[in-house]
Amino acid sequence: MSAFIRPDLQAFAAYSAHAMAETAVAPTVIDHLDTNESSYDLPTPLKEKLAWEYQHTVQTNRYPDGGHADLRAAIADYANHSVALSGLTATADHITVGNGSDELIRSLLIATCVGRSGAVLVAEPTFSMYKILATTLGVEVVAIGRDEATFEVDIVAAQNAISHSSTPVRMVFMVSPNSPTGNSLTRSELEWLRSLPTDVLVVVDEAYFEFNQESTLFDALTRPNWLITRTFSKAFRLATHRIGYAIAQPELITILEKVRLPYNLPSFSQAAALTALRYAPDILVTVIEIQAERQRLSQAFKKLPNFQAWPTTANFIYGRPTVHSVETIFQKLYQQGTQIRQTGGGLRLTIGTPEENNRTLTHLNQALTT
Repeated sequence: MSAFIRPDLQAFAAYSAHAMAETAVAPTVIDHLDTNESSYDLPTPLKEKLAWEYQHTVQTNRYPDGGHADLRAAIADYANHSVALSGLTATADHITVGNGSDELIRSLLIATCVGRSGAVLVAEPTFSMYKILATTLGVEVVAIGRDEATFEVDIVAAQNAISHSSTPVRMVFMVSPNSPTGNSLTRSELEWLRSLPTDVLVVVDEAYFEFNQESTLFDALTRPNWLITRTFSKAFRLATHRIGYAIAQPELITILEKVRLPYNLPSFSQAAALTALRYAPDILVTVIEIQAERQRLSQAFKKLPNFQAWPTTANFIYGRPTVHSVETIFQKLYQQGTQIRQTGGGLRLTIGTPEENNRTLTHLNQALTT
């Protein structure tokens, strides 16, 4: 490798969006249940509205709105209606948007830790991009574990890590519900996060908020060291447009706006997000069906042989085979046409349409019993 490349990146494994199984013959039909996207495309009438927007409002020869003014205001309005805030109000000044939440995570790392000025703490297993993005930026990652039975954060280990880290921990990443395990932050976990000093930034990833309706938005609006991220890629069915947003106090948002790349969100993506918010009830109706399928699958998984699945409040279920290896089940499912995610020592299965879920149950039962 060329001498100008950083040595730590030469052996670094890049993120794999769709980890493929090793099979001689690929299945003819694949249910993509590995990335926690919605299995439901936008309704045709909404796609037609988007096509109209592209035809009549998007000037392809012009850069997009670099300040995202309309979108930030619309997101603030949605946030205010998504959670009871007891008189508090989010405004556009509390919002920043990114080309996916990944860009926001990267901006946070740049703003807090780059240049050996700080480390980040994560509780594994969790969303892998925290560690990946930190590593690519040369930021130290302090990883602690979770309870093997409940996947709750080991708070004692976390506090010890913060207290004794040679590099000061500047940021703590938490996902609620956690990916890949599906568990929401508990009261004790939230109390610990709220007890952290103000020189430690708490980042709560609420990518799956619409599926459990639990939020720390109040903390983001009232605490100077608290930020939440959300996305349009899950419940809003806009994964192809890569739209993420963060909510925090204006002072922190101002800093993130300084490190954000200019014109980071294409005009059509902004139009798609605005349309989605305008027709949110029509789009989010599938959340109810996914929640019902979540309950059905969770009950069905309890009856499967040689398989342990954990409770979930997200749009996916996490489980581990008790006899076969995780790799064996992963391979068998792919060979039958069900693509899932192998992560954290287990299997994460996105909740799909009823038809996809029926095939998942059939394929998983066959994989576990043969």
